[in-house]
Amino acid sequence: MQSLLDPAILFFIFGILAGLMKSNLEIPSQIAKFLSLYLLMALGLKGGFALAHSGLNLQLVTSLGCAVALALIVPALSYLALKRILPALDAVAVAATYGSVSAVTFITAVQYMDTHSLHYGGHMAAAMALMESPAILFAVILANTLRKRRATAAADEDRAGTVPTLSKILHESLTDGAQLLLLGAMLVGILSGEAGKASMQPFSGDLFKGMLAFFLLDMGLKAARNLEQVRGKSPLLIAYSLLAPLVHAGIALILAALFSVPAGDAALLMVLAASASYIAVPAVLRFAIPEASPALYLGMSLGLTFPFNILLGIPLYVRIAHSVLI
Repeated sequence: MQSLLDPAILFFIFGILAGLMKSNLEIPSQIAKFLSLYLLMALGLKGGFALAHSGLNLQLVTSLGCAVALALIVPALSYLALKRILPALDAVAVAATYGSVSAVTFITAVQYMDTHSLHYGGHMAAAMALMESPAILFAVILANTLRKRRATAAADEDRAGTVPTLSKILHESLTDGAQLLLLGAMLVGILSGEAGKASMQPFSGDLFKGMLAFFLLDMGLKAARNLEQVRGKSPLLIAYSLLAPLVHAGIALILAALFSVPAGDAALLMVLAASASYIAVPAVLRFAIPEASPALYLGMSLGLTFPFNILLGIPLYVRIAHSVLI
């Protein structure tokens, strides 16, 4: 209950209620985009300043290694589970969505831990960046493999003109503006160090909570409107949307325990593993796997999984990590 009374979370709940009431309240798309870029830039700066203070160490290498492992394990396991209840290409798309990460969920978790004075490594922002692209590559490679198995040579040739090549998708995923901004801001933070932290505090520190609250209001509106897309879907898919985050967070906790990852970093690994992409991956999937249903993977991730993680998941993962790991 204490976490639900955080102003940013209350604005998210307000956005959901306004969306369910069919209100015409709306955040202009350009403002929403600016808020997203601001949050990523501020997060990158915070991570860079922390890295400048701590330097390279074994903790950093271990945490990033676990992040890469999760980026490979989660989409593979998701596909194995989903192919039993969905057509193959829909299963690939949903697996990629849940195998990637939500930057807003991660940023909300960072703010939650800052509010509760819980320590974590600044390098976890880099972990988030590392976990985004592997799921996209997984989806494209697996989708192309499935197409080749099902299609004749002639059909493959016809499709070659409409389906983007792997190299094009790889280039777009690795040069995505949001991801580059995050990494660039981290580099600025590392290079500028304590002096940069002091000068940027009004921008990356004082404004952060208010900007996050405004952005979560917009996300609450979008989450409520995406609930329409999951109506009438199989109960198994709805159950997956709510149970998969718990399973994926559990896998992250096991990895963190095996490799002695500190509790703060482990909590954020759990948040990342439990989250699902609703911006970067769906944007790629729309033209990389046009056969898959956007209403399915976007409705599940944004309509169900995102609100679950924001309202209940984050405090749960943080509490478990700090209870299990010392």
